[in-house]
Amino acid sequence: MARTVLVTGGNRGIGLAIAQAFAKQGDRVAITHRGSGAPDGIFGVQCDITDPEQVDAAFAAIEAELGPVEVLVANAGITDDTLLLRMSEDQFGRVVDTNLGGAWRCAKRASGKMLRARWGRMIFISSVVGLSGQAGQTNYASSKAGLVGLARSITRELGGRNITANVVAPGFIETDMTAVLPEKQREEYVKAIPAGRMATAEEVASVVTWIASDASAYVTGAVIPVDGGLGMGH
Repeated sequence: MARTVLVTGGNRGIGLAIAQAFAKQGDRVAITHRGSGAPDGIFGVQCDITDPEQVDAAFAAIEAELGPVEVLVANAGITDDTLLLRMSEDQFGRVVDTNLGGAWRCAKRASGKMLRARWGRMIFISSVVGLSGQAGQTNYASSKAGLVGLARSITRELGGRNITANVVAPGFIETDMTAVLPEKQREEYVKAIPAGRMATAEEVASVVTWIASDASAYVTGAVIPVDGGLGMGH
């Protein structure tokens, strides 16, 4: 059965691969973006997820065009890396407010319609860094770790209404961002991955579409790594 899916930050990288995977299986797909537009066949809404009014307006536009959001993929995120001693209040606050606060705002807005329908899937895109930590990323790692507490609290609140909330924690993915890394740095990263390679964005997307399916109805409050074994033990 086709569902209405929203992927925040679905205009590039992992988010775009997720949006396209849902569209390919026949779902009605919307994405939020910050001005870059949406690819053909996907409904795009410009939205700053740090602004609750823009989040509400984005959901209203999607509901009018495609129907209530049944699958929420909270993927939008930013980085602003600096060592702890040099990190400003703004650098910390902005990253946490976008990555964690934005996911919370979208989950809150989606939950009302999911509760009425007694069906819903919330999927939060975290990172292996949220579990293992990373020098220079106290803001980013904190925000991504926070998604675990968010998903598990939602699971306890809404689990009895056929609404699941799960976290996907990707490792190193072949994207535009990793493509520009110096070769030596790429080699160091790959050396640390038991699988011996980076993942494709499509490999993350296939896990997300499975979590959103009826086949995974009994999986909730889980953290699912897609990292080639990089985060084992976390």
